[in-house]
Parts: sequence; C-alpha cells; structure tokens
Amino acid sequence: MNKIDIVIVNWSSGMQLLEAMLSLQQYADGLVASVAIVDNASVDNSLELVAERKDWAFPIHFVRNMENRGFGAACNQGARMGQADMVLFLNPDTKVFENSLSVPLAFMEREENADVDVTGIQLIDETGHIQRACARFPSLGMFSAAAIGLDRLPWLRESRHHMSDWDHASTRDVDHVIGAFYLIRRTVFESLAGFDERFFVYLEDLDLSLRVRKSGGRIVYLADAQAFHAGGGTSRQIKARRLFYSLRSRLLYGFKHFSRLGAWALVAVTVGVEPISRTVFSAARGGLQDVRNTLLGYGMLVRSLPKILKASKR
Repeated sequence: MNKIDIVIVNWSSGMQLLEAMLSLQQYADGLVASVAIVDNASVDNSLELVAERKDWAFPIHFVRNMENRGFGAACNQGARMGQADMVLFLNPDTKVFENSLSVPLAFMEREENADVDVTGIQLIDETGHIQRACARFPSLGMFSAAAIGLDRLPWLRESRHHMSDWDHASTRDVDHVIGAFYLIRRTVFESLAGFDERFFVYLEDLDLSLRVRKSGGRIVYLADAQAFHAGGGTSRQIKARRLFYSLRSRLLYGFKHFSRLGAWALVAVTVGVEPISRTVFSAARGGLQDVRNTLLGYGMLVRSLPKILKASKR
C-alpha cells in the first residue's frame, strides 16, 4: 500500500493541533510519508507544542508564515513539501482513528476506483453524532434561498447546498466532501494547480471539487471509515470576520462559476437583502452580540467589494 502526505494548516489552534498529531502518531501504521504543518502566523504556542517533541513516527515539515496567507495558499505550500501519490488535507481540529487512513487509501488504490480522484470519510462530532459533511454544488437559487432564509423551510431540505437531508450513513458519490478530511490524488491536485488562492478561507475546497468533477473525476464519501471533527475550529474565535470571509468567498465563487448576470444577482441578494434577514435571525437567536457581529461582517464586505470585484477578474 502506498503512503500519503498529510497537510495541516494551523492558526492558533491551541491544544487541538497537538491532539491531532498525537492521533496520527497512534494510527499512522506506516502509512504516512510526511506531515507538513503550515502555520499562518499563529499568536499562541500551538506550533511549538508539536515542534518541541522529537519522537514522531514520520517526518514533519514546518512552514512558518509571517502573515496569515489564508487556507488555500497554505494548503498549496504544504502540498509542495511532499511527494507521495496521495495528499490528505486535514484540519487541526480533527483526530484520526484506527481506520481513518487505511480504509480510504485502500479504496483509492483499487483498480476499479481509478477514476475516483477525491475521497472523504465519515466525520463524528463532539457528541458522537455523524456530521452532515457533504455538499451539493451550489446554484444561484441555493445561495439566494440561504441568504433570504428560505432554506430553513423543511420542504426545501433536499435543495440545500449542504446535504443535511441525508444521514451520511452510506457510501456514495457526491459533489463535494469538506476540506476537514480531503484525500486527493497528487497528480490531479497538481494538474488543477491546487487550491485557488483568491479564496482566503471557505469554499476553496468546494471550488476544487467542482474543478475535479469538470475534469472527469469522481468524488466519493466513504461511510465505513471515521474521524473526529470538532467543527468551527479556531474560526469560532472571530465570528464577524468569519462571516465576512464566508460572504466574500461566496461572491468569488459566483463570479468564477456563474454567468456574469448570475454573479451580479448574487451580489444584489448578498448585499441588498441578506443583511436584513440575517440581522433578524441573529436577533432572534443570539441577541445584541450576534446582531453586532452580523453588522460588522457585512460592513467589512461592503468596504471590500472593490477588491473582491478586482480579484474576480483575474
């Protein structure tokens, strides 16, 4: 069985990074060729907690960025550190189990799965429940429904971008598996020039999945292998900025993959309609602090629109 290179992007993840690495140490089972940890200018000692240990069962490459370059750019940096046929992008808020690496790797190596370019596995949350970790490629209608809040209606569950209507208890081909555990063939990753670095964070993995599918590759979710995923990760620390980056990536995705008219319609809904609906939902759910974070996030988006539009033309 071939080995895999693992790429972990770290930003002030505290003990989570060390715990993820210790789980790899326990269950690597000779399958890990190397681990690249790309640190995006962390302000804690999370990287040092790993670097000070010298007993790792695999080579570790440390990349220390002096500024936060974003998730996609850091993933690309880490991927360049290895040479294995398979690359696994793994979040620092994950922990692997006994079958987390061996099962998807064996699946990808079977002759009948030569057309499978990306694999994800079942992710378990802090309560032991299976996360709804797969997604459909979003349309303008999906994004608009989410912006207005229509996706909350129960009879529209099957048309949501996130596949919350499916229990994730069975293996199947899907449009997208989230980047928390994203195993891809190196040849495919390199042929597609990796992640689009215009996406600072959010939807860069979805964009890559769409390009994989357009190139003829399959993406498969495996239900017979599991890993732990806390979800949210260190982005929980910065709610307003998290909202901003999510909205920014949505607009970039629209300009890249929708028609020009569709992209501008998405801008109109995102900037003109969604702030009102989201503020109402925020007030009902979390009170003044949630409203404040919502308004701050949209304020950052409006101020950044010229830069977003400029980036979308490249």
